[in-house]
Amino acid sequence: MIIDWTYPALTLTGVVAGFVDAVAGGGGLITVPALIYAGLPPAMVLGTNKAQAACGTAMATWRYHRAGLFELRPALPAVGAVFVGAMIGTLVVSHLKAEWLSLIVPVLLMAICLYTLLSPRMSDADAAARVSPRGYLPAGAAVGFYDGFFGPGAGQFYTMSLVTLRGMGLTRATGLTKLFNLTSNVTSIIVFAAGGKILWLLGGCMAAGAMSGAWIGSHMASRLGAKVIRPLLVTVSLAMTGKLIWGWFAG
Repeated sequence: MIIDWTYPALTLTGVVAGFVDAVAGGGGLITVPALIYAGLPPAMVLGTNKAQAACGTAMATWRYHRAGLFELRPALPAVGAVFVGAMIGTLVVSHLKAEWLSLIVPVLLMAICLYTLLSPRMSDADAAARVSPRGYLPAGAAVGFYDGFFGPGAGQFYTMSLVTLRGMGLTRATGLTKLFNLTSNVTSIIVFAAGGKILWLLGGCMAAGAMSGAWIGSHMASRLGAKVIRPLLVTVSLAMTGKLIWGWFAG
């Protein structure tokens, strides 16, 4: 049973998560434990979290677009690939167990940390693209599938793929990542809403907080660029790695 303090507390949680998610991804690392602590059933936790996260991501996407970090029309084919991948992933996860991914994902997140720290590509300077926009579609669909199937670290995976494969600077890649995140979030919301797995009032309160945090985070990231995105990306990836490993060994 949700008690009175839950709404303001989770709204403030949404502010913090929206800020972190807009800059580096991984806001669910904050909101999912908070929703569990509030006593929601697991399915409601996932559905309500996606609903509030989508609103924060929409705000960040709008801010990055206004800042000129990506154009919508050229990104539409990749958005379509992400949507298809996320829809398949969301449908598949209802039939398969995702526990085995909790061992693979920490390894991938650690690789992201090392690449972020050591690679000269992780800056705001664009580099030569290794694949064409059409060649990127399978990668976008793959990360979209992962986001629908499991989720943690999807924002980092989108950003890393755009930097390494499309040669984008870190800030530009972060902006386009928000558009892809929004796509996969909306896809999941469709599935969760159809199953009645979203608490809309609570999700709306958290969404208001998430949008406020996302506005602040995206504004800061678009102005300061890689020097704020890079350390937060490493921090969030390390925190998520630790959480996943702890959850595995804790059963």
